Amino acid sequence: MINTIDLTNKRILISRTDSIGDVMLTLPICSWIKQNFKGTEIIFLGNNYTKAVVNCFSKIDSFIDWKEIESLPASSKVAALNEIKADVIIHVFPRKEIAKLSKKAKITFRVGTSHRLFHFLTCTHKVNFTRKKSVLHESQLNFELLRPFGLTEIPDLDEINKITSFFKPPSLDLPREIAQKINSGNKNIILHPKSQGSAVEWGVEKYNQLALQLEKKDYNVFFTGNEKKDEMFRKNIQFTENIIDTSGKFTLSQLIEFISKCSTLIACSTGPFHIAGYLNIQAIGLFSPRIPIHPGRWKALGNQVTTLVNDENCAACKAGKFCTCVEQIPVERIIKQIK
Repeated sequence: MINTIDLTNKRILISRTDSIGDVMLTLPICSWIKQNFKGTEIIFLGNNYTKAVVNCFSKIDSFIDWKEIESLPASSKVAALNEIKADVIIHVFPRKEIAKLSKKAKITFRVGTSHRLFHFLTCTHKVNFTRKKSVLHESQLNFELLRPFGLTEIPDLDEINKITSFFKPPSLDLPREIAQKINSGNKNIILHPKSQGSAVEWGVEKYNQLALQLEKKDYNVFFTGNEKKDEMFRKNIQFTENIIDTSGKFTLSQLIEFISKCSTLIACSTGPFHIAGYLNIQAIGLFSPRIPIHPGRWKALGNQVTTLVNDENCAACKAGKFCTCVEQIPVERIIKQIK
């Protein structure tokens, strides 16, 4: 039986050093800690490119860039972790090096999943749960790591969705030409075609068809993405006066602000989809029904989020095989879904 840890007046280090979507699905546990324990200070250990997202969430007190610690000489890494003066570390995203360093730094309470062998040597509290075949949403699975702090029941998604109210855009100026377009009187919609490999994609040609249909309905259609990594998709989009390429034109903070100014975002399971969900604009996610990448696991949080799959009973997906059935979702079905 796990002894309950009282977090009152404790400094808690949340270790999540992966992507934007994963980070955003970790934020609810930070809210739970703040709600249930007085005087806590939550420090988020992440990769610097997710800092802008974390900074928008009021329940986190500070951010530390893991890359800065990782780049230090071996003899200095423990000292850097000691300077944080954390009482607790929660390894939401298990990393052997961080687990070993937190033990060397003598952080009193070190919590992680029991499904990582290195945690048996480095964690004081090991929680037995599995993500791979679970029917729970990813945000709910993160709550399993709060069992040592007295959590007895995993919240439902309606309860978790309430925490999006603590996420606010940064109120930044956008590039003038984009700001003028947003305020032109047309409806504004964002299409984010690529996923950097995190999901099965709908296909650039389908996004192009959708953009042309939306332009006819008096939408400004903004394509977002990474300027260098997404170069290929731009070659296959028919950009016009109202179909606009914004890839590479925003910092992440500006992208968050930009998304907040639009009415709808359409993407697969990727960072901007999760940002749109938190900002409570209409977020439409295009998914494969295959476990473990299905929408039941990775749907964005928020009250205006919907997800589409082509066929929930796809035989290949049910068998766990790689499948591109998401590409068969009709353009017309998405247009009907847009408010």
